[in-house]
Amino acid sequence: MTTPESAPAPVHVLGISGSLRKGSLNTALLRAAAELLPPAMTLSIADISAIPVFNSDLMTDGFPAPVEDLRRRIAEADAILFSSPEYNFSISSPLKNAIDWASRPPNQPLAAKPAAIMGASPSGLGTGRAQMHLRQVFVFLDVHPVNKPEVLVSRAHEKFDAEGRLTDEPTRKIVGELLVSLEAWTRRLRGR
Repeated sequence: MTTPESAPAPVHVLGISGSLRKGSLNTALLRAAAELLPPAMTLSIADISAIPVFNSDLMTDGFPAPVEDLRRRIAEADAILFSSPEYNFSISSPLKNAIDWASRPPNQPLAAKPAAIMGASPSGLGTGRAQMHLRQVFVFLDVHPVNKPEVLVSRAHEKFDAEGRLTDEPTRKIVGELLVSLEAWTRRLRGR
């Protein structure tokens, strides 16, 4: 039996949705992840809707407040869980914009951060191309993504109910597997 003294330290994950839409299936996918967490994992979801379009002229007195908040939350998180739609075969502009702001010096908080990617799309192909582009961005930023399982939720509009709850059991299962993988990967990289 595990005692409180021997229980592993929790892994704190920050979820970032690449969609700003109120009824976003990618944000709903993050909420589903919050229901499927391993016991020693927590998840909070960032709101990137107030982040301005990147313009270094806005940094005359430091980062804008919404950017500073995102950077702080990324720095404090043990890992990041991205949920990205696919727009024009790539990641969404709100997600790329948030990453561009977060990656500015000094103290770029994404460096060496464990991460996982998932995505939901109404298309039959899911979000594979967007996820590949996000992985390409990660190379430059030194983000360390989990490789498997891949969570490419195709025909996503058929897998959520009217309230935005993920009801498709195979999808719930693979999201849970991704979270287990992210926890193990984070502990491995962090040496705990």
